[in-house]
Amino acid sequence: MGRVGVLLLNLGGPEQLSDVRPFLYNLFSDPEIIRIPFRWLQKPLAWFISTSRAQKSQENYKQIGGGSPLRRITEEQAKALQDNLRGKGLDASVYIGMRYWHPFTEEAIAKIKQDGVQELVILPLYPQFSISTSGSSFRLLEDLWNADPQLQTIKYTVIPSWYDRPGYVESMSDLVRQELDQCADPEKATVFFSAHGVPVSYVKEAGDPYQTEIENCTELIMKALDRSNPHVLAYQSRVGPVEWLQPYTEDKLEELGEQGVKELVVVPISFISEHIETLQEIDMEYRELAQDAGIDRFRRVPALNTYPKFINDLGDMVVESLRNPAIAFAEVLRPGKQVKMYPQERWEWGLTSAAERWNGRFAMLGFIALIIELMSGQGPLHAIGLL
Repeated sequence: MGRVGVLLLNLGGPEQLSDVRPFLYNLFSDPEIIRIPFRWLQKPLAWFISTSRAQKSQENYKQIGGGSPLRRITEEQAKALQDNLRGKGLDASVYIGMRYWHPFTEEAIAKIKQDGVQELVILPLYPQFSISTSGSSFRLLEDLWNADPQLQTIKYTVIPSWYDRPGYVESMSDLVRQELDQCADPEKATVFFSAHGVPVSYVKEAGDPYQTEIENCTELIMKALDRSNPHVLAYQSRVGPVEWLQPYTEDKLEELGEQGVKELVVVPISFISEHIETLQEIDMEYRELAQDAGIDRFRRVPALNTYPKFINDLGDMVVESLRNPAIAFAEVLRPGKQVKMYPQERWEWGLTSAAERWNGRFAMLGFIALIIELMSGQGPLHAIGLL
């Protein structure tokens, strides 16, 4: 076995307030995050969204200390994993590749090449696969591999998702159990799983397995918990006018309040590290919504971070991956059915559903283009003197 490396993939996050707008620009420049039919509009749209959202996002980050702790926590996870692997007899170097902020995936790959890594395990820090998280990073890596002969000499394998790993499931159930045991009524408190949402079109049109994996993961954790508490699953963090996976977390909180629920244990099911969506969105926004709905007692299960049983399971995954046949990018980008970011719709004439969808999309694109031109002062309407 040659020199071994492990590449941990994560989203990244702004470390200070001045990073927020460029971070958002990087995020929304990714076609796996916002799907539009014309690539040339991607960056102007990303500029518009990042500019319009920057101030509100900065206010949110101010509430958690002025920046995301994600890089620090991921570095702690990388060190813990490296130590765990060495304890297992595997002298591997662990690298961090963030998709939208430093250290970028490209920076990690440059270090991997510099260090002469010969075998690489690519491990996304997302338990469940989605085309907008793991899939986006895999596509970037596939492009880097195809363009670089030096990378093509590295034997690599990909871990697509790991939501059903016994160590992960047991770690999650441990943390849920600890929070339940501190409740006023541990046997009746509702376990509330809140997952990051994705647009419905990702699942129905593009074949994203994310929803299925989230639902299966929830059931596995409840089975491992082995308690009779009621539990629900909802989705948070939606943006834009399109339909996202439902029920929405805020709607479910209101519904539970109307049902007379008084005590919740909230589980951030798709997050393994503390960041803005746990520390601000759940701990602050959703806590307030729950209280307004009459839910008096609100507890939140902490993210796994460097929980020892979880880190040990990551180490086991790496060791097993090196022993098993390698999995290539192309295999994980098409789980079950061909996952494609721009589903081709058959053109039909007349007042059909396909025609209505495309008419709506073109109308939205026109509106977005107009807004961008009004804000930037540049564009065809300015050129011909209409604005």
